[in-house]
Amino acid sequence: MRGLVPFNKKNTNLINTGFDDFYNMLDDFFSDGWLPRRSLERDTFKINVQKTDTEYLIEAELPGVNKDEINVDLNDGRLTISVEREEKINEEEKNYIHRESRYSSMSRSMYLADAETKGIKAKLESGLLSVVVPRQVEAVKAEKINIE
Repeated sequence: MRGLVPFNKKNTNLINTGFDDFYNMLDDFFSDGWLPRRSLERDTFKINVQKTDTEYLIEAELPGVNKDEINVDLNDGRLTISVEREEKINEEEKNYIHRESRYSSMSRSMYLADAETKGIKAKLESGLLSVVVPRQVEAVKAEKINIE
């Protein structure tokens, strides 16, 4: 039993062998959870972008987020979706000795080269934000000219 070493033991020795990070990585890999756990408290949100002939469709998964906590901006072709959440509980009558609240802020940006600034629509339904951005009609960039 003397040979057992706790997982992720932080080596406080002055000598660094260079293998400590490797051993911690192995310990983390073989930890209890096989599937990565994602949450809005620790991570960012997932987005999907589709492009059609006339528009872009952006879908962002935002479970548990209210409409007033979301900002959607388009600036010089860069669409930014940002979320800012603050969880506060106002209970003045209780005598707390320890109390925690949460604040989280996250954003995702994508460049849409031919995005039209007018006619953008956004809708939040069942934790899924859908943003429809019209595309600009491209002018003909090259044309063959016949010589008479």
